[in-house]
Amino acid sequence: MSKAIIVGTSLAVLGLGGLALGAYQGQQFAGEPAAEAPTPVYAEVLGVEPAVRRSEVPREVCEEVVTYRQAPTQDPNRIVGTAAGAIVGGLLGNQVGGGNGRKLATVAGAVGGGLAGREVQNRVEANQVQPVTERQCHTVTETHEEHLGYNVTYRLDDEVRTQRLESPPQAERLPVVEGQVQWQATAVAESDA
Repeated sequence: MSKAIIVGTSLAVLGLGGLALGAYQGQQFAGEPAAEAPTPVYAEVLGVEPAVRRSEVPREVCEEVVTYRQAPTQDPNRIVGTAAGAIVGGLLGNQVGGGNGRKLATVAGAVGGGLAGREVQNRVEANQVQPVTERQCHTVTETHEEHLGYNVTYRLDDEVRTQRLESPPQAERLPVVEGQVQWQATAVAESDA
């Protein structure tokens, strides 16, 4: 016999023996219960709060406002009122009495009328106002909020932790794979829990 035939036959016998041994061991372990799968680990979401940054920005606001002021006096000495009152008073005084009494009444009427005319002009001018448009400015503080994400508080291995996320988690219990919480996971069915 040749060496090649002997080597080939030996390898074939060993191969078949290995197959037979594997089949035998498979039959023995088929009746035994399978090894238990590891218990799944979950993170429990305790709270979700929006994370915002508030800033206050002051700015000046101006507007045109109409106000009323005392009109400037055209006749500060009230000459027109005094003269008009003196003329009217003198004419009225001239109607009273006769002779020297008339002259005296005319002078007294002119003096009294002048004083009365001055007072009337003073009151009329005191009540004259004119509208004036003024620019009035004041500071207003505006509050701006910038959304930063969501602060998620969760419990994992009896330890409470916080994580900031761009969007809130979709479930209250999230699976943990190799120590990492699967934030994008959806709700876990009760049969899976």
